[in-house]
Amino acid sequence: MKKIRSALISLSDKSNLKPLLQELSRNNIKMISSGGTFKAIKKLKFKCLDVSDFTGFKEILNGRVKTLHPKIHAGILNKRSNKSHSSDIKKNNFENIDLVIVNFYPFEKTIEQTKNHSKIIENIDVGGPTMVRAAAKNYNDVTVITSVDHYSELINELKKNKGSTSLKFREKMSRLAFGETAYYDAVISNYFNKFYNINFPKRKILYTNLVEKLRYGENPHQLGAFYSQNIKNKLEQIHGKTLSYNNYSDIFAALTISKSLPKNTGTVIVKHGNPCGVSALKNNLESYKSALETDPISAFGGIVSCNYKVTQKLAFMLNKIFLEVIVANGFDKKALKILKSKKNLRLIDSSKISFSEVWKFNSLDNFTLMQSEDKKIFSKKDFRIVSKKQPSKSQLDNLMFAFNVCRYTKSNAIVLASNKSTIGIGSGQPSRLDSCKIAVDKMNKFSKIKNDIVAASDAFFPFVDGVEKLVQSGVSAIVQPAGSIRDKEIIKFANETNTVLIFSKTRHFRH
Repeated sequence: MKKIRSALISLSDKSNLKPLLQELSRNNIKMISSGGTFKAIKKLKFKCLDVSDFTGFKEILNGRVKTLHPKIHAGILNKRSNKSHSSDIKKNNFENIDLVIVNFYPFEKTIEQTKNHSKIIENIDVGGPTMVRAAAKNYNDVTVITSVDHYSELINELKKNKGSTSLKFREKMSRLAFGETAYYDAVISNYFNKFYNINFPKRKILYTNLVEKLRYGENPHQLGAFYSQNIKNKLEQIHGKTLSYNNYSDIFAALTISKSLPKNTGTVIVKHGNPCGVSALKNNLESYKSALETDPISAFGGIVSCNYKVTQKLAFMLNKIFLEVIVANGFDKKALKILKSKKNLRLIDSSKISFSEVWKFNSLDNFTLMQSEDKKIFSKKDFRIVSKKQPSKSQLDNLMFAFNVCRYTKSNAIVLASNKSTIGIGSGQPSRLDSCKIAVDKMNKFSKIKNDIVAASDAFFPFVDGVEKLVQSGVSAIVQPAGSIRDKEIIKFANETNTVLIFSKTRHFRH
């Protein structure tokens, strides 16, 4: 146990301060503070000593230097059991500081609110993290608190131990403090990399917040957790069982497609990370029906992402099949009443989610792959018509729609579409021909559409056989990236069969 006799308090977030000050005062703990925190403590009518009076040195450089003083840091860092340290403290007439309560300038909030670089720089805290690191290092003798969330724990600790703290408590707070300083520095590091347009710095430091610990990972024997960098840009669960690792994985897959569709338009159904039905029809009810009709069997137990608000009529339709999750840009009250009749059905409001800058990470052990998300916005200039037959406007629109869905489907990927809706999807096969066969089989099994069918491939056809399979199955127009040594053979076959063939200038694998 270590008795606390003095506390240094420096806070950006001054909320819930009174109960803490009451406990410190009850235990006759000397309080030292500065600036706005000093004023806040005095306003609450508690005794407090200004840092300048404590150090005998007035703050300078407009407040940039106030706690960066030997008396402060010697008081925090000295090892109480070290005779040499004790001698230095006595010789310089310094005092021990037993408790450091600090939270930092709101750098993360500042970069969200302004692009003014000078203002952002002034919100980089120097003194706060320095004191926290010092106290955390010397946890054997000093207690450090870095968040309002830990006030109640400190209060209980002081009550339980009559003004002292246990080593176990100090160790825990030290660990949390180093996490706080690391997070803070990571935010600053990432800001500077972004400011100077450096995507791949020598040291890449990630910062995320724990949203929840999951029951398990992909399988029950694996551990899992969900983290988010920006806790304001979030998914809001409004009903149903706790989300699993696999649920989150499918939700992200579905939202990635949904957010690529026109605003407030489109339905996406995902199963095991792959779309099994997508429609961009403007009528929301027709959009859901068309997406479901692509593959109603695979949709069973899947995730539906509605890029619009769910209404009562749609809720009735959604309730007819078993779904794990429904994601939408909100739900009206009548729709919620209907959908909540299934107690386990997870309902997620994604209206607060926006994808401004997306980076993907794939890691194993101490290795990490990092890349930008494939979110290229397609326009007609990204495609080149290579067949003699020219596409109609409708065909071109459908080809671009199919190609967009294709890039979010696991490779090798083939997507068949008509009327801005998928009618057959083949995904995740080592052979592109096999993906063609699966897409065609799905179409033949579930779709009533027999004409105006287009096909998209996420990469070039290495042989004519895949294109031949599609054309024989009723496909009248195909889009694929260029790049095969047999591109000329593919073009020749398209011309011989009067098929529209368009080459994309970009490839779109999704492994």
